[in-house]
Amino acid sequence: MRYEQFRREYTAAGLSRDMLDACPMHQFEKWFEQATAAQLNDPTAMVLGTVDEQGAPRQRIVLLKGLSEGGFVFYTNYHSDKARAIEREPRVCLHFPWNALDRQVIVTGAAQKTSSAESAAYFASRPRESQIAAWASRQSEAISDRAALEKEALRIRERFGDGDIPKPEFWGGYRVLPTRMEFWQGGEHRLHDRFVYRRGAGREWEIEQLQP
Repeated sequence: MRYEQFRREYTAAGLSRDMLDACPMHQFEKWFEQATAAQLNDPTAMVLGTVDEQGAPRQRIVLLKGLSEGGFVFYTNYHSDKARAIEREPRVCLHFPWNALDRQVIVTGAAQKTSSAESAAYFASRPRESQIAAWASRQSEAISDRAALEKEALRIRERFGDGDIPKPEFWGGYRVLPTRMEFWQGGEHRLHDRFVYRRGAGREWEIEQLQP
């Protein structure tokens, strides 16, 4: 297979300064609505980048579960690799790869835990099997085989019976508060359109166009 032969032109649309909202969160919501209308698979899927204890970057896909208080919210096990990385270094990067629209959104900011009440409210809205999985999985720890995980899930299912399943203490959300957001729109002949929002000295957003 010759990877260098995979090539296509980016012709979905253009992006200019007068098309942008003054607030990057509002601009994100506009693009997200368009991604949803285009019926993209998993438009809420975002790549979360962290740095481990050796200073090496790590990435994984998580799902956006809300935009609130000026930040991007996702949920996880607080004992997971990603949570331990955030505990050490809260500065993270989110990447939305909306390839079908020739678009990317890159968010840089600091992650902070959501309140226990907010996490509990979301946990209560999850499907029951997802709640059981959250209890059963010691995320990022080694396991002998899948049968051991399924056995633990069965134990959790029997433990709670038909009753409500509460949020585990080790599970909850993070809110990423952006300090930088980049909107990338593919252009013809590799002349892409890139605009970045940065927080100014007075906390207002400043917009700058970047070369592709």
